[in-house]
Amino acid sequence: MHRINVKKNSRRPQFPRLSPLAAALATAIALPAPMTLAQAPQAEGDNTDPPIFESIIVWGRGTEMLGTADSGSQGIVGNADFSTRPMMRVGELVEVVPGMIATQHSGPGKANQYFLRGMNLDHGSDFTGIFEGMPINFRSHAHASGYLDINFLIPEIIETVEFHKGTYYAENGDFSAAGAARFKTYDRVERNYIETIVGNFNHRRLVGVGSVDSADGTTLLAAELERRDGPWDLPQDVQKTNLFAKYTGTLFGLDGQLVFTGYDNEWNSTDQIPLREVLNGNLGLFGAVDDTLGGNSSRYSAIANIEISAETDLNLYASTYNMQLYGNPTYFLNDTVNGDQIEQYDDRNIYGGSWVHNRNYMWKGKVVNPTVGIDFRYDDIGQVALFNTRERQRLTTVRNDSVEEFSVSLYGDTEILWSDSFRTKFGLRGEFYDWDVTARRPQNSGSGSDSIVMPKFSAAWVPIDGLELYGNYGHGFHSNDVRGAEITVDPVTGDPVDAVSTLVRAKGSEIGARWEPYDGINVTLVHFWMDLESELLFVGDAGTSEPKGPTKRRGVELSAFWEINDWLVLDVALTKNHARFIDAPSGFDHVPDAHETTANIGITAVHPSGLVGSFRMRHFGDAPLEESDSVQKDGTTLFNLGLAYATPRWDFGLDVLNVFDTDGNDIEFWFESQLQNETAPVEDFHFHPVESRAYRATVKYKF
Repeated sequence: MHRINVKKNSRRPQFPRLSPLAAALATAIALPAPMTLAQAPQAEGDNTDPPIFESIIVWGRGTEMLGTADSGSQGIVGNADFSTRPMMRVGELVEVVPGMIATQHSGPGKANQYFLRGMNLDHGSDFTGIFEGMPINFRSHAHASGYLDINFLIPEIIETVEFHKGTYYAENGDFSAAGAARFKTYDRVERNYIETIVGNFNHRRLVGVGSVDSADGTTLLAAELERRDGPWDLPQDVQKTNLFAKYTGTLFGLDGQLVFTGYDNEWNSTDQIPLREVLNGNLGLFGAVDDTLGGNSSRYSAIANIEISAETDLNLYASTYNMQLYGNPTYFLNDTVNGDQIEQYDDRNIYGGSWVHNRNYMWKGKVVNPTVGIDFRYDDIGQVALFNTRERQRLTTVRNDSVEEFSVSLYGDTEILWSDSFRTKFGLRGEFYDWDVTARRPQNSGSGSDSIVMPKFSAAWVPIDGLELYGNYGHGFHSNDVRGAEITVDPVTGDPVDAVSTLVRAKGSEIGARWEPYDGINVTLVHFWMDLESELLFVGDAGTSEPKGPTKRRGVELSAFWEINDWLVLDVALTKNHARFIDAPSGFDHVPDAHETTANIGITAVHPSGLVGSFRMRHFGDAPLEESDSVQKDGTTLFNLGLAYATPRWDFGLDVLNVFDTDGNDIEFWFESQLQNETAPVEDFHFHPVESRAYRATVKYKF
């Protein structure tokens, strides 16, 4: 165990200067839009504010789910639940899922590090995200299979986040063993607006949102520009642009939606640093060993959702993606002359979709609700590569491959209402994967296929009004990088290596309860079990993840939401986990980075006067850093505060992130590294500190 106190660097706040692109974007968004119900007509020359209509806050967490949820760990979160929540980064949007933690150990354009149910999910290995029907995770990715990068999301336009935890849902496929989140955007907004956010550490963000009604439907447009440096000695120099368009209305005579997204970002990174360099005074807390790290990434997507009939839905999507990421986790351990910097490169196109049919009918006096669905996806990965670099210049090629990966999934479940108080759901999901790998080393080329079938079961019983009990069991899976299925020789040494399984099974079960005694209160308590055939763990000397042995997890989760009155709500999420390797000897079976406790507590006030306040606490508990538990990382508790005041035309807000300027770490590892002035490797803590106290002021104009 260790604690360090290092004086933090400070910078004077810098205020934004909008680029010509930002100014043009703001002008475009501010174009007049058709009047909506919330905008009363004004006489010519009348400059008075529009009348204030009484608004009703709809809390997604307060949604009644008795009789509809399949488990105690299923839920929905609405925009009102997180629009008031102060967030350091967009990746924290997943923290609306009770018990989930999102951290960062590198630059702001890289996918976050996720934790749920005592699992280090790396960048998304066992948690899947779905945006308007399109899977977000990348399989066989250059940095990590399952890579879940949600930097292309604009939080202001997310209407709901629906979440599932566990392996019990037939509709969830790859990377969903721990859980899944579905992000749905608004179809329209009542008031168009433009919003500017500025803060210390040169934080600048511009957001514009507007909707246009037409005879056949509604078009929602949104744009985001973000520039920031953060508290780091090496300025992050984030250059992020997000564009979004969504049409909801008639498509080819059918009801449907078309969604287009465009995301482009580049940044500098301060990766995790060795503790020894901080203690000896060579590095500040926010310093960098290698100041040439960073990356760039882009993603452009088109999505169509079509309602074929009242019972049948069709989803189609296409996405083009590119990423170039520079990292250096071990400094000069492998190459004492040029250093260990690497470039990970990924360039791909993705095509896919789904078809879902659902209906209700009577069978022997019982209501039966069967659902059948098909998911299909094709990844055309033109280049997925790893290079040795120095100051972002390529030196040698480790891997330079192309991959074609196709999958098709068939699933179905049947819900039977045996009585007014008891129902069951039986499900089955089958997956078929086919791939072809063309590697730089011919010995690592090849093609193959794999399949898996997974049963699902849920039961729900209402013994008394306001209380529902659940029992769940199911199998899930995640896919490994298919290059690992075809590998025969180490690309660096040429030594023989063993291939890995492509589809890795997970088994889970859960008993739970949901208590909704009256409107405005929702409490769930669950006890879960999960066994994984293989664990993905971070390996510092490779800068990536590798499969480990099978693991088991047991845990308890408590989640509560209480609407105290019309304008004040309290939410709580507490998790206690126990994780162990199954085949390891006692005392050497701890799972690194398996946090035993997490807690999120928040209180939010939305007063009729226009005053809004949110105060939140997030606790990320201690965790072992190696199998014997002789080395541990300390827990971190952070507090965030948000204040705002709303008028008919203007909103003003101030967020204070890390209110008490707590010293702590977003991420921490224990592995060997070697600095340029060292003659031998040193085993040490390597950490990425939480960002110091940040202030962000918001001005929003509605029209």
